[in-house]
Amino acid sequence: VQLQASGGGLVQPGGSLRLSCAATSRPWNTYGMGWFRRGPGKEREFVAAISWSGTATIYADSVKGRFTISRDAAEIRVYLQMNSLTPEDTAVYYCAFGPSVANRSAVYDHWGKGTLVTVSS
Repeated sequence: VQLQASGGGLVQPGGSLRLSCAATSRPWNTYGMGWFRRGPGKEREFVAAISWSGTATIYADSVKGRFTISRDAAEIRVYLQMNSLTPEDTAVYYCAFGPSVANRSAVYDHWGKGTLVTVSS
């Protein structure tokens, strides 16, 4: 299984971006899909996660109300709509698939390579 994240780029503060993560197939044990990020000089942190059914979502407090995670099960894709971006959102964003919806990276066993988001004026 390969995951490929895309949609990153340079955006001004207050702007929006939509990240997409495509998978070549659904791993048999995938019931949760998540987004994590690693900012400059920071450790990787949880951003958002969604269940395969789409009925459960969780968010980091830092993005709640600004970011929205969604998925297309038929296309095996997960999205992250990011609004009201700030420079603190600058990071490489990674998508991940795993057996449950969780905010811990250790739960996820399939990872994409990441896409860079830069928020700057």
